[in-house]
Amino acid sequence: MDYNFSEIENKWQAFWANQKSFAAEENSEKPKYYVLDMFPYPSGAGLHVGHPLGYIASDIVSRYQRHRGFNVLHPMGYDSFGLPAEQYAIQTGQHPAVTTEQNIKRYRQQLDRIGFAFDWSREVRTSDPSFYRWTQWIFLQMFDAWYDYDEEQAKSIEELIWYFHKNGSDGLNAACGEDLHFTPEEWEGYDDATREQILQNYRLAYRSESTVNWCPALGTVLANDEVKDGLSERGGHPVVQKKMMQWSMRITAYADRLLAGLDCIDWSESLKESQRNWIGKSQGASVFFELKDHEANIEVFTTRPDTIFGVSFMVLAPEHYLVDEITTPEQAEAVKAYQEQAARKSERDRMTEVKSISGVFTGAYVKHPFSGAEVPVWIADYVLAGYGTGAVMAVPAHDSRDWAFAKHFDLPIKEVVSGGNVQEASYDAKEGKLVNSNFLNGLEVKAAIAKAIEAIEDRELGKAQVNFRLRDAVFGRQRYWGEPIPIYYVDNMPRRVKEEHLPLELPAVDKFLPTEDGEPPLARASMWNYHPDKGVVPAGEGYPLETTTMPGWAGSSWYDLRYMDARNTEAFADKEKLDYWQNVDLYIGGSEHATGHLLYTRFWHKFLVDKGYLNQEEPFKKLINQGMILGFSAFAHRIDGTNTYVSADQAKDHKTSKVHVDVSLVNTSDELDIEAFKTWRDDLKNAEFIFEGSFKVSREVEKMSKSKFNVVNPDDIIEQYGADTLRLYEMFLGPLEQSKPWNTAGISGVHNFLKKLWRLYHQGGNWNVTEDAPNEKELKALHTLIKKLNEDIANFSFNTSVSAFMIAVNELTDLKCNKKAILSQLPILISPYAPHIAEELWSRLGNVGSINEEPYPQHEEKYLVESSVNYPVSFNGKVRFTLSLPADMSKEDIEKRVMAEEKTQQYLDGKAPRKVIVVPGRIVNIVL
Repeated sequence: MDYNFSEIENKWQAFWANQKSFAAEENSEKPKYYVLDMFPYPSGAGLHVGHPLGYIASDIVSRYQRHRGFNVLHPMGYDSFGLPAEQYAIQTGQHPAVTTEQNIKRYRQQLDRIGFAFDWSREVRTSDPSFYRWTQWIFLQMFDAWYDYDEEQAKSIEELIWYFHKNGSDGLNAACGEDLHFTPEEWEGYDDATREQILQNYRLAYRSESTVNWCPALGTVLANDEVKDGLSERGGHPVVQKKMMQWSMRITAYADRLLAGLDCIDWSESLKESQRNWIGKSQGASVFFELKDHEANIEVFTTRPDTIFGVSFMVLAPEHYLVDEITTPEQAEAVKAYQEQAARKSERDRMTEVKSISGVFTGAYVKHPFSGAEVPVWIADYVLAGYGTGAVMAVPAHDSRDWAFAKHFDLPIKEVVSGGNVQEASYDAKEGKLVNSNFLNGLEVKAAIAKAIEAIEDRELGKAQVNFRLRDAVFGRQRYWGEPIPIYYVDNMPRRVKEEHLPLELPAVDKFLPTEDGEPPLARASMWNYHPDKGVVPAGEGYPLETTTMPGWAGSSWYDLRYMDARNTEAFADKEKLDYWQNVDLYIGGSEHATGHLLYTRFWHKFLVDKGYLNQEEPFKKLINQGMILGFSAFAHRIDGTNTYVSADQAKDHKTSKVHVDVSLVNTSDELDIEAFKTWRDDLKNAEFIFEGSFKVSREVEKMSKSKFNVVNPDDIIEQYGADTLRLYEMFLGPLEQSKPWNTAGISGVHNFLKKLWRLYHQGGNWNVTEDAPNEKELKALHTLIKKLNEDIANFSFNTSVSAFMIAVNELTDLKCNKKAILSQLPILISPYAPHIAEELWSRLGNVGSINEEPYPQHEEKYLVESSVNYPVSFNGKVRFTLSLPADMSKEDIEKRVMAEEKTQQYLDGKAPRKVIVVPGRIVNIVL
């Protein structure tokens, strides 16, 4: 009987769906195992073969843990809010919800065909109002919270209000935008609007004027991780810096806890380091420099207060709030032009740009806090308003960027730490003795830092301080397709929508574009006002609702929790279920989310722990970043200036340019289907071709992308080879964390392996499994495989598992093994990897029901112990013959047996050996 993979896979996929085979148990006494994939955004293109890589790995683990007796939660859903659906809506007028629903259906069909063990009863979609109701609810909890540094936790805003009634701001140690000072009496005298302005300074979800990454083409604000080289990551549109009223999340309150938590989780060190660098904790001092001819001071944060006597100029961020005030009339035009130039760069670009040097003198001066000398104030884009204070005391002798700036603009360079030649390069090392530094002279750097901070505090010039690179997370988007922010405005002051009126659903709009006066699309809605007693009401009634929507990362910051209790209508999840599932045991997804989604999710979970809803601060115990499956692009070589193409094997004889070719037009021998190529595009109709025999293309490994025409559809692979082959081949390509190229030509080998496995159970097309007892070699082959698989799955080494399967099946085939005692174990062993063929073989062995909870085999060491050893017998170090002896034979008995051998006597030729060396289990050497 042939291996009919299509029939088998359709049969078992239907069985799993009907039986709900992979639904996690409620109220189970089993230990839990929660494995999760980063859920996909459902794009219109559907899945290509690179997308399932992580899903297959997680599926292997989930099926394996189910075999091991765990109550497994392995859910799937969709991160279904996103810019592509909205861009399509703008172009076509089709509502994003319609597009998203169509795309989800396509994704679901593809995922089902691969045979994943997902618990679809818990499916979530971030754009579903029943889901984003709770995203809005969490936002309101943050709106109603502040962070107490003394107790290191979030607290109710009501507690803060009570504190202000009793103490004013005195003694408060809270996360805030700026230090405020007021008495209890002053608080009592403030009107409601002033009080709310003060509370906005402390709320964890707050609204303030901030500098944001504004993308005019997309009409929205982007997070730093969504901008690259001054362009939006999606679409490549220009991004500029712009000040506007914006909702933000005070993630900076949790900076220390986010750092500390990294020590408690099993993530790669590179990923942890990415987060450490993004958070960017540094210790130093805050110092005030008095402005000449102005009442204001400029505050700087420095990690090297020991170098303060080396300050020769000051640099402000171009968007620093004091720039316009202190710039002299003579410098105003140059300063304004530079500010406009800097606004066209993203913060990330400004932080990483080191080659170009630019800046403008403001005409203003500050007084050095110790020497009183006048120090010129410049602006430059390498200083960021959002990091530290947006001002830098420049010490060019001991900072490479300051040195390059000083050299470029011919500014003084004063050495204050000995050890380098500061006219040739900055000496940045934190070692050496202080020079030219008044009371710090002669001190080593470490002692000088402490002494400088002491002097700064004694003279009330500043204070010791810890600073972070981490910025509060911008939370508003000027878009339609996102979660509405549940806030309305009374006299321009934000008020929370009542929880009984959640979800605040997206309204109907006539267009998905901003209004004519630049307001977000929600401002177009006729039903977008709010009344505290009625909920959403038409324009003209109640109060205006917030018109920005939440960012794409809002729903993904807590979706792992919703899977624990996905249909709960009374809470985001039941406390008992949250306590049972706790957190994700294994999370698999791409490394591109290191400083976005993963950081925000950790922040939200810590907040929910503070509020008593969770018992685990870290959402993901173990995280694996799967590598990419790269495309194997095909290129036709076009002779320059013509519409003539030359075969790749003759291209060296011509001056050509490479043109991407759809890989579906190329066979596994790299031969182009010329007729199909000519109908692929209109400009190819009359193309001419130079070749001998067949037309060859060249190949290159690139990122798999529609634009490179190298996308391989998993549906095509499944149609030709089956889902089990696809699953095994993706694992066989290489280690999970590494990127590797896709090559369809290699898949036939894996398919042949499955056919060989199938033939083990058949002879002449008929079922042929016996009850005969297995022999020693068959048992050894089986238990070697069992041991290897258990080790590999524990280490996530799935590629070597596939190799081990192939070796074992080859050995059993050579041994002509058809013993049920052996063959009954193979389906269970391969079930996590190739579940369809496993179920079919298990069923044909006479078993009833699914294989998926059968105990996973464990190896027995006794079957791996060699019963005999082939000893090479040497004479004077030269091997003459081998002799098989029992493995447990003693050294003395080995010598006796060898000496009694007829061949030994032949080589001795009557001579007596001087010495017989026996190494048990290894060799015998006779010295003559």
